Amino acid sequence: MTDRELFQLAARALDNAYAPYSHFQVGACLLSKDGRTFSGCNIENASYGAAICAERCAVSCAVSQGVREFEAIAVAGRESFAWPCGICRQTLNEFAPELKVICGNASTGEYTVATLPQLLPRAFGPKDLAGRD
Repeated sequence: MTDRELFQLAARALDNAYAPYSHFQVGACLLSKDGRTFSGCNIENASYGAAICAERCAVSCAVSQGVREFEAIAVAGRESFAWPCGICRQTLNEFAPELKVICGNASTGEYTVATLPQLLPRAFGPKDLAGRD
């Protein structure tokens, strides 16, 4: 799957976003190592802390189906770039510390590519807990 194709799937996921408070709709699409894709969108809540970002929604969908190895994620904002927040970066690092991150603006089709280590330098993850019981 190309970066553009994955980004287009993320842009389509925007249509399901539930963002009545921020009006900032985000879609994401996660590519597993076996080639499957898992889409997600942001889901806001009147109790703001209960909101779910599009990236974590996509990860939850994948993990709930037994998939835990990922190659890339695309994230699309409706009218601007929507880079993963800190919590999403940490969640992505849990499963794919070398993940490719494609981020862009769905209305213009513009996107850019980075790696998770660029977005989350000196990450803390499962390797840091190895050997601890």
